[in-house]
Amino acid sequence: MRFPDSRLPARVRIHEVGARDGLQNEKGVVPTEVKAEFVRRLAEAGLGTIEATSFVHPKWVPQLADAEQLFPQLTDLRVHLPVLVPNARGMERALALGARRIAVFASATESFAKANLNRTVDEALAMFEPVVARARQEGVHVRGYLSMCFGDPWEGAVPLEQVVRVCTALRDMGCEELSLGDTIGVATPGHVRALLGALHEAAVPTEALGVHFHDTYGQALSNTLAALELGVTTVDASAGGLGGCPYAKSATGNLATEDLVWMLDGLGIDTGVDLDRLTATSAWMAQQLGRPSPSRTVRALSHKES
Repeated sequence: MRFPDSRLPARVRIHEVGARDGLQNEKGVVPTEVKAEFVRRLAEAGLGTIEATSFVHPKWVPQLADAEQLFPQLTDLRVHLPVLVPNARGMERALALGARRIAVFASATESFAKANLNRTVDEALAMFEPVVARARQEGVHVRGYLSMCFGDPWEGAVPLEQVVRVCTALRDMGCEELSLGDTIGVATPGHVRALLGALHEAAVPTEALGVHFHDTYGQALSNTLAALELGVTTVDASAGGLGGCPYAKSATGNLATEDLVWMLDGLGIDTGVDLDRLTATSAWMAQQLGRPSPSRTVRALSHKES
């Protein structure tokens, strides 16, 4: 049953990250054909934004070394297919294949910037500047991921002003959208409200923000609801709850797209996603990976059908 709430947005755009953020954390390499089929099934389930792959050096993320082979197999899909690019070289590789949406991956903390990019926060921002400038020159949409917005495994709680500073730098650089990442899943609804309030005061428009929660402490849906109450309408999620973070060992899986859709459906919020088709897709992918889906909704609906 649906119980709409007038305080919440009528529609939410789900930014699906399972094919990139999810599969990059697999111990084994998933065949390119399976990845392509995964993306196709996600599109058929109604997801309009599906992050396809990453043009990072294969040495660092061997699970996504097939970006050049995968991306051309997807360009006939009538969905947005953003890709992650770490630097100018990755940007050129993406442009050569016709990518029209790219994302850069920054950090709110020095420790994670060092672990993930082997740079300071400011050095990483400087590396992204020509990437974003090139993208804007080509008319390519740019998303800025910001990890460790709420807590860092080495530094602990992250000051709000620290997050605001990097968000502002990314916006000034030309990022049209920012994704606020709770990389180790320590955020709570109060913390979410505080950060969104601080960003509002810093004149970062709420419509430019997305949220990216991990479910380490079971707070991902609660945190999402808090963000929606403050006007956020873009939510990152991963089909079947795939993913984590290879550079933050305490990070567990992303918010499962099915769990998110179940909650949003109940609130009368439109996503355009067919939950049955999405659940079937994640159950299929779990079979390819040889293990059950961590998504509670996938498990519940699959058990109901059996």
